[in-house]
Amino acid sequence: MGLWYNAKMRWILHVDMDEFFVAVERLYDESLAGKCVLIGSKSPRGVVATASYEARAFGCHSAMPMTRALRLCPHAVVVRPTMERYGEWSGKVFDIFTRFTPLVEPLSIDEAFLDVTGSRRLLGEPIEIAREIKRAIRSELGLVASVGIAPNKFLAKIASDLEKPDGLTVIAPDATRQTLDPLAIRKLWGVGPKTAELFERRGIRTVGQLRTMDLDILESFLSPRAAAHFLSLSRGEDDRPLVTDSRAKSIGQEQTFTVDNDDDETLHAVLLDQTLQVARRLRRAGLYAGSVSIKIRSGDFRTFTRSRKLPESTQTTEVLLQKGRELFDAFRREKPFPVRLLGITAESLSDSGGGQMSLFSQTTRGDEKHKRIDSAVDSITERYGDSAIRRARQIDPDEPS
Repeated sequence: MGLWYNAKMRWILHVDMDEFFVAVERLYDESLAGKCVLIGSKSPRGVVATASYEARAFGCHSAMPMTRALRLCPHAVVVRPTMERYGEWSGKVFDIFTRFTPLVEPLSIDEAFLDVTGSRRLLGEPIEIAREIKRAIRSELGLVASVGIAPNKFLAKIASDLEKPDGLTVIAPDATRQTLDPLAIRKLWGVGPKTAELFERRGIRTVGQLRTMDLDILESFLSPRAAAHFLSLSRGEDDRPLVTDSRAKSIGQEQTFTVDNDDDETLHAVLLDQTLQVARRLRRAGLYAGSVSIKIRSGDFRTFTRSRKLPESTQTTEVLLQKGRELFDAFRREKPFPVRLLGITAESLSDSGGGQMSLFSQTTRGDEKHKRIDSAVDSITERYGDSAIRRARQIDPDEPS
């Protein structure tokens, strides 16, 4: 562990919230504590979004059909997901991250990479920073996180998964080989079921077995790019930088539905919520979008994208929403199939907005009004949380007042 204190080395944390959806629901319903809990829908096509650790002991896991999960664990409590609630608590977790470093790359609603290399002089060694992050999340939010620490993103993500739940694992450079070699080949980034089958058909079942392979042999059944990629990962090599919102080429939000959805009112509400989050991330990063795209996936996993260039770069919610809905509505008229996944992305990002306004533009007053609304909403949500203020279209008519 002597290399741990090498001042020139980069150090990355991967913070992964443990059973995040379940943990948030337990904050609101204490009767769920200690029980087998499945987050998802009970409908015939429903899938498990998150399984509590108690349910995982029975073989339940995320992405499993709910019918199968309930056969494995018939006494489990099924809780319908409340995405708005999870988004609010995710925001609180990410606020804690930014206290320790501005270099945060979100991976999903409940995990992120943090580059703490530049934080060491002020906050201490990476393991001390990781302990403080875990402590803050537990004491302030009542949630639990697992943290992996390593010199790069790949190893940090591997580390965070080794001692769940409530783990804190370091993979130092001199321990890379002994950590990676015994792992199943499927642990490598980018190895899905089909690629794993290609490896296993040739007797390559562990990362250590892959590490000893010659590149030309791998290229006999993989593309040259994939062969080089997997061989580098097997050696613990990964030089990718963190991609924060301020450095991103695009900022997007998407949602996969547990059941294919063909209700336009519901889909519009989801698109609105996604646009609010994307616009807020743009403003936090000081970025402006020059174009907008939507992504739609069907039940048979066909994926479609539609994009439109904006007249002026913007970070205004209403402009992004208007263009996103236009794209979505035009697509739905063309292909009105049930939707498996829906997402919106702000693209062509720049650090300056607008353009030369027409002398006779009638939109200036409206634009300024929407900017003031966005500013006010941002101030309220930063202080009181995402659920403190909502648009009328976000309110469920069946929700208790």
